[in-house]
Amino acid sequence: MDVIRINENDVLELKKKHPCGSFLFKVIRTGSDVRIICQGCGRDLTLPREKLEKSIKKIVGKEND
Repeated sequence: MDVIRINENDVLELKKKHPCGSFLFKVIRTGSDVRIICQGCGRDLTLPREKLEKSIKKIVGKEND
């Protein structure tokens, strides 16, 4: 199984939408757990990397702060 390269500030499009209706999430922290923030409502989520990698549809790009 290949490891997907996930970096801080990447914007991910997930397969399932968040309850607010957004599919886009910004990566805040990486490691064995990945911390992401919903781009629609700002909700903060921490997911195990393995579970997140399965739910990624595509990496949209980088967001500059």
